[in-house]
Amino acid sequence: MKYIVALDQGTTSSRAVIFDANGEMVASHGMEFRQIYPKPGWVEHDPQDILDSQMQSLKTAVERSGIHVQDIQAIGITNQRETTLLWERATGKPLCNAIVWQCRRTAPLVERLKKDGLGNTVRDRTGLVPDAYFSGTKLQWMLDAIPNARERAARGELCFGTVDSFLVYHLTGGKVHVTDATNAARTMMYNIFEQKWDELLLRAMNIPEQLLPQVVDSSQVVGMLDKSILGREIPIASLAGDQHAALFGQGCFEPGMCKNTYGTGCFVLMNTGSHPVKSQHNLITTIGWRIDGQPRYALEGSVFVGGAVVQWLRDEMKLVDSASQTEQVALSVRDNGGVYLVPAFTGLGAPHWDMYSRGTIVGLTRGTGRAHIVRAALESIAYQSADVLEAMAGDSGMRSVGLRVDGGASANNFLMQFQADILDMRVYRPKVTETTAMGAAMLAGRAVGLWNDAQLRTLMQPDREFVPSMDDAQRMKLRRQWQRAIERSKGWEEED
Repeated sequence: MKYIVALDQGTTSSRAVIFDANGEMVASHGMEFRQIYPKPGWVEHDPQDILDSQMQSLKTAVERSGIHVQDIQAIGITNQRETTLLWERATGKPLCNAIVWQCRRTAPLVERLKKDGLGNTVRDRTGLVPDAYFSGTKLQWMLDAIPNARERAARGELCFGTVDSFLVYHLTGGKVHVTDATNAARTMMYNIFEQKWDELLLRAMNIPEQLLPQVVDSSQVVGMLDKSILGREIPIASLAGDQHAALFGQGCFEPGMCKNTYGTGCFVLMNTGSHPVKSQHNLITTIGWRIDGQPRYALEGSVFVGGAVVQWLRDEMKLVDSASQTEQVALSVRDNGGVYLVPAFTGLGAPHWDMYSRGTIVGLTRGTGRAHIVRAALESIAYQSADVLEAMAGDSGMRSVGLRVDGGASANNFLMQFQADILDMRVYRPKVTETTAMGAAMLAGRAVGLWNDAQLRTLMQPDREFVPSMDDAQRMKLRRQWQRAIERSKGWEEED
């Protein structure tokens, strides 16, 4: 049997997942690592923690699987996006901690870009909304803060990279400095339409091009795993940001196909084909993946609070003892009793983008009970996702024939059925829930010839299909009432 190993380097943990040639998961191992908060709003990782946890996860997964190392055909990498690292080219030694995607320290640098009139330029060239979320201003901050860093970078002594780039550099013994198109697309420095680092934006952020990695395809052999790690060289054959890997892993190969990851928040991506769609609804235009030099574009929308509203029900409100209990409680009432919960605890994400919105519960009556509020919380996840998908349909002119789902909250059958009902769309939940790792493995397997394009389409098998059963009048009423609730949540927090 032949095997592919996927390295899934996330925000709080590093994992290694082994798949066989049938796409079945054979073994996995994960390790959590430290989150560092030096100041309010600052989030960092120790690069050594990232590397050590990923290396150990790889070695442990292989040991536990009992497979022979010579049967591993390739390694694929998927990673937390936007997190920014800077290291010495000669030694691989980091100059500072990684600045994590959640970190807000560079917001003033973003505001400066906007004041310089570059807000539209960023959007027109990168597909992104100018924000501290992305890598460009994080790298600018590092070069400003570390003595002589910019001069050293200009001399070619330093390397910048997102997590994929950092891992490949160290896994190959310092021989390879690359990133793939999906990760480059999240830096706010890469022109996704011309497929190159953007000279104007680099000048605006005073970033020397000499420290940037080469941009490669998402599915290609970029280097060999150093022999010292597992005892033999193994091709490293794919790189992709986590949400992009999940889009591929869900088999969303055709334009109009969508996936939604129900995690703490929700990440919705739609494949828009070979031509990028510029959003009129505050969505992000990005690269879904790049294969054989050809980019496949996507629209992306983020919901800030998805599964986190269930944590809120459990931890703060004490309305349930566990996340799994919400399904039973929601089904104990016939409907939501007219109650709508808008979980805008930190404002609203796509497509509303209202940072002054706050959490709201409307429609309460004397007959409202615990179950109505629990049900309204679960329904809010589906409503928010539906808002993003509606915006995607408006931007692209494409309506998906179905929604592929993954993430923790996708295990909730009530939520998935309600999602199908409120969208009037079939919802498909896969047998293999490790879709991010699966995507990295599929991209790597394709690169080394383990699977061809036809075979890739057969790897993802649905575990359950949720078929819409709600009538149009009821669906339209619920959506209309949800929009009224959203409007009441907007603009609640006053500007300073």
